[in-house]
Amino acid sequence: FTRDDLVERVLGYDFEGSTRTIDQHIKNLRSKIERDPRNPYMIQTVYGAGYRFQGDQ
Repeated sequence: FTRDDLVERVLGYDFEGSTRTIDQHIKNLRSKIERDPRNPYMIQTVYGAGYRFQGDQ
């Protein structure tokens, strides 16, 4: 998913804030679901594109 996809689906089409808000939400999710949030497996960053959900380890 791209940041724009996530913003549109979660915050709505009318959202006028920064897409970097998504980064903070991803960071919070990782801290809750990842075994090692600094080396994420389940939610991976795809450089230049957005994020990929990998699923269970």
